Amino acid sequence: MTSSVSRRSVLALGALFAAGASTVACAQQPSKTLKLIVPFPAGGTADVLPRVLAEKVRSAYPAGLVVENKSGAGGNIGAELVARSDADGTTFLVSPPGPIAINQHLYKSLNYDATKWMPITVIATVPNVLAVRNGLPVNNLAEFLAYLKANPGKVTYASQGNGSTSHLTAAMFMELTGTQMVHVPYKGTAPALVDLVGGNVDVFFDNISSSAQFHTGGRVKILAVADQQRSQLLPQVPTFVESKLPGMVAVTFFSMVAPSGTPKDAITYAHKNFSAALQAPEVKQKFAEQGATPGGWTPEKTGEFIRAESAKWARVIKSANVTVE
Repeated sequence: MTSSVSRRSVLALGALFAAGASTVACAQQPSKTLKLIVPFPAGGTADVLPRVLAEKVRSAYPAGLVVENKSGAGGNIGAELVARSDADGTTFLVSPPGPIAINQHLYKSLNYDATKWMPITVIATVPNVLAVRNGLPVNNLAEFLAYLKANPGKVTYASQGNGSTSHLTAAMFMELTGTQMVHVPYKGTAPALVDLVGGNVDVFFDNISSSAQFHTGGRVKILAVADQQRSQLLPQVPTFVESKLPGMVAVTFFSMVAPSGTPKDAITYAHKNFSAALQAPEVKQKFAEQGATPGGWTPEKTGEFIRAESAKWARVIKSANVTVE
């Protein structure tokens, strides 16, 4: 009798463990296709980086993996779609900082709560740079600052649009240096660069991945990199930190977040696979071509970083009185 009860108990426990393991496996490898939502148009760095990663982690999601572009409203359309999706570990937002850390300070109202995102990892950071038109009579940061102070309110700076990272980076620069420039907002990076190359605007605090080729081709001058260390893409260009402007650090970070309520094991599984993919030599090479430093940070570190970046840009937005219509 005792032997029979013992055998039944062991079998029951085994069944329970098997069921538990099955549940975890199901959460880790969802039966539905994993969707990575990029809230910006195809073709830019925000789109290229997740597509590189998607190819590397595809085998970890046997039900399928797709990257979808849902652009508009500064990233808010795609962000809202993800925030309202099922929190089952099958829909993630992969985005630059706008809808993750900045837009809540710019827009009067949003249809999602950016403080509720569940961080998975920062996939990469890309520094912003100070690029100027060739005709501007400056060749380094010291000369540029002297020129600005001699010509207050006469130098124009481009941005990707009101409230964009290039706009906020310029605002931070002016605050730190006590200088004044005139804002010329564009609809994206491409038209801003066209006018910088054409000499129609003086300055652009651009992402290094898009400006570097024009610098190496002699069509614009990049004077400084807004990061703690020099970029491998342009190792000859000094940082603002080296040039005695230590507070001028502005990187565009690309992070992966999940809707509120997403199971922890789904987040752990995603972090494990995407961070491993970021260590692959071919991924590192493709990221380097974009001027991107691979991340792979833990969800905890990612959350701390996002909160710090959000607080930093909130101060800049308030101090510079940046508004979005």
